[in-house]
Amino acid sequence: MDHITFLVAVVIITALAFDFTNGFHDTANAMATSIATGALKPRTAVLISGVLNVIGAFLSTEVAKTISGGIVDDTLVTPGMVFAGLVGAILWNLLTWLLGLPSSSSHALFGGLIGAVWVGAGSHGVQFAKVVEKVLVPAVASPVVAGVAALLATYLAYKLTSRARKESVTKGFRLGQIASASLVSLAHGTNDAQKTMGVITLTLISAGALGPDAGPPLWVIASAGLAIGLGTYLGGWRIIRTMGKGLTEIQSPQGFAAETASTTVILTSAHLGFALSTTQVASGSILGAGLARRLAEVRWGVAGRMVVAWLVTLPAAALVGGVSAGVVRHGGDVGTAVVALVGAAVAAGIVLVSRRNPVSAHNVNDAHEVTIRGAEPTRVGTAA
Repeated sequence: MDHITFLVAVVIITALAFDFTNGFHDTANAMATSIATGALKPRTAVLISGVLNVIGAFLSTEVAKTISGGIVDDTLVTPGMVFAGLVGAILWNLLTWLLGLPSSSSHALFGGLIGAVWVGAGSHGVQFAKVVEKVLVPAVASPVVAGVAALLATYLAYKLTSRARKESVTKGFRLGQIASASLVSLAHGTNDAQKTMGVITLTLISAGALGPDAGPPLWVIASAGLAIGLGTYLGGWRIIRTMGKGLTEIQSPQGFAAETASTTVILTSAHLGFALSTTQVASGSILGAGLARRLAEVRWGVAGRMVVAWLVTLPAAALVGGVSAGVVRHGGDVGTAVVALVGAAVAAGIVLVSRRNPVSAHNVNDAHEVTIRGAEPTRVGTAA
């Protein structure tokens, strides 16, 4: 424990805070369609999702190893760099949550770390080949694969049940959604909780508390799982509304198909160690399910804004992480305190603004158009 300095402890707490925001930011990935179709009540959905996120965190550590020893050179990383990267990721998560944008928490984390290490250690501290292989390629391929799979599954679901009574079909697929949404939650915990495990492990390696290429200790796995599970239970209702109502009107066969496609892609990538964005996978699945149903309305404006957010996430978080790393590097402990205080102030401001137009379990399914008080009405995906 001699290696656990005050700065390392601060970084670990900040990493768990990111994990918490990752939880409520990404609850929609698993439960938005089940809530939208009425398969699960909102509070029941987030409780199930939270518990399964915790369980999923214990199933694999391959993605954690990608973070701790893959995208950056762990021999050059310092706890201050990790702290700066986490600040960038947390602020981007909170901003996109305020706007109801289902952006990638994973890419926010990668961007924050890349920007902080680049400024703190130089460009040679970033393993660009690994970034392309483990982050960028999955970012492009995963939503396409998930979308095509959901499209085909939705087509088959409607084809096979075309002669059945609509009420029976709806009831059957709603029951199926309980299982499919639960599997997405389990897969989400397996993939996303590992990212925080990887960050904490990277910090412990940089502080000398763990050897190079070490895996996450049990206490790291447990704390990361609990943090993401708690965040999931609180529910990112603003993003749930976008995913469930903003992209397309979802019926139960589409929800089942989308969730099944998402589970398959996420679990496969976790097994291979690809740190993909579960948000992009789930969004691609919902879009594919919407395209497969005849006469379904797909809101391309919302989809376009989501894609823009995906493209901006990594560089925006990298910019904040880089600036924060520069302040920490030149200011030492004072610089770290300044970054922490500014980050906390910005985070508090975002939360206060969100209370002007709250979205909760009671109104998450009301409509796909929302307003922020004092602003013009906008569609979900722009503000929520």
